[in-house]
Amino acid sequence: MTRYDLLIVGGGVNGCGIARDAAGRGLKVLLCEADDLAGATSSASTKLIHGGLRYLEYYEFGLVRKALKEREVLLALAPHIIWPLRFILPHHRGMRPAWFLRLGLFLYDHIGGRKRLPPTKTLDMRTHPLGGLLKDGFDYGFEYSDCWVDDARLVVLNAVDAAERGADIRVRTECVKAERTGSDWTATLKNHLTGETETVTARALVNATGPWVARFLEKAVGVEPKNRVRMVKGSHIIVPRFFDHDRAYILQTTDGRIVFAIPYEQDFTMVGTTDIDYHGDPRDVAISDDEIDYLCAAASEYFRHDFRRDEIVHTFSGVRPLYDDGASEAKAATRDYVLNVDTGDGAAPRLDVYGGKITTYRVLAEMVLEKLGAFLPFSPRGWTGKEALPGGDFPIDGVGALTEKLAADYPFLSDKMVARFVRTYGTRTWDMLGDAASSDDLGTWFCASLSEREVNYLIDHEWARSAADILWRRSKLGLRCSSADVVALEQFVAERLNARG
Repeated sequence: MTRYDLLIVGGGVNGCGIARDAAGRGLKVLLCEADDLAGATSSASTKLIHGGLRYLEYYEFGLVRKALKEREVLLALAPHIIWPLRFILPHHRGMRPAWFLRLGLFLYDHIGGRKRLPPTKTLDMRTHPLGGLLKDGFDYGFEYSDCWVDDARLVVLNAVDAAERGADIRVRTECVKAERTGSDWTATLKNHLTGETETVTARALVNATGPWVARFLEKAVGVEPKNRVRMVKGSHIIVPRFFDHDRAYILQTTDGRIVFAIPYEQDFTMVGTTDIDYHGDPRDVAISDDEIDYLCAAASEYFRHDFRRDEIVHTFSGVRPLYDDGASEAKAATRDYVLNVDTGDGAAPRLDVYGGKITTYRVLAEMVLEKLGAFLPFSPRGWTGKEALPGGDFPIDGVGALTEKLAADYPFLSDKMVARFVRTYGTRTWDMLGDAASSDDLGTWFCASLSEREVNYLIDHEWARSAADILWRRSKLGLRCSSADVVALEQFVAERLNARG
């Protein structure tokens, strides 16, 4: 029976961030995930590293400041999958007054220690080129800074770094039971691919199961949760790209929410999100007809482009497991996190993670380690704010130089492939492509720009175990692949896994 210092249940951004931090401090770590890494909430976000401008309305100044400070830290750690993005906020005469928006943006610019990103500007939308897409009546607006992130890759890269620092990462492995036995936790793990079970022990347990945080306590640990989770559904639609510049739009809606329209995967626009209380199984979450109508109507109110159901190429939904602070509306529920530590009779601590947002996952992980410091022997020094994530070891403004070098080293790649590889793997693109001297050296081509060599790399180094893992979480190539392509890829992955044993 293997003994670990720390058992982490849940392979979302919080779980993988905690695993990375803990492994880097010298702890023996096991992380188990019942499905795929980033298989739920952490791959269904609006994909922003941001302070959350609208949270200022709810006086969440501490959360916004914490997130804004972290925004530039993360940008420096992963400039391949995180990059600056400018947002256009048109002033809608019937909603928040212009002075109110400008005040909020002034605070947004100054409370978080902004250094690298440019400040807010006021725009005359009647004459500015960025206003040409808008309907008449939106005379003025603002342009401000935030950052974009490939959320699922952020999760995977944290797991990769954790594994390279000694962590044991298990996917398709569910913790079906966990109980205190003396000074340890004894846990039963079930591998859903093989059906085999294994028993392990750990000095401490972290419950980072997101929407399942309460269910895990009830079913696997056998205790009543002390805190409540408010599950809020957020849905997005993907449509063909209808503007050719690199800005995003943030749109106010009549119900007080906001909707984003963001350039997505080179050829598309992502529109979202919604905020709706959700009471079902998080695995079954899906966009509703009402949400589609809501997003289409919200975008159509601002843009000359008419958003229609028949142009939607993809949708995705996720459940945000928010800490239930008693807010009357889903949109007002806090996005901050709560960490509950249970020590039983003074040994074998358990820490439950409630809430949080992707932008603050790293500081959440540091706080988890701080709270467990009295129980586990590790270096007290935080380190994750200075060490680049895998593939991100190049300057923030170095994407252009990296792109030129990759194109020169692999001249047979198309410009779009080079751009995708740099924004997916960064400096580790060379590890993935290896000694390939022609496209034939990359093996079978499945769909879009997906090659056999890339698929094998994702299986061997990033825990991909299905076509969906590859097409929707390790990449977004599912937007460009047919159902027949998916079947062919699924068969290849299954044969590759069987051959590995």
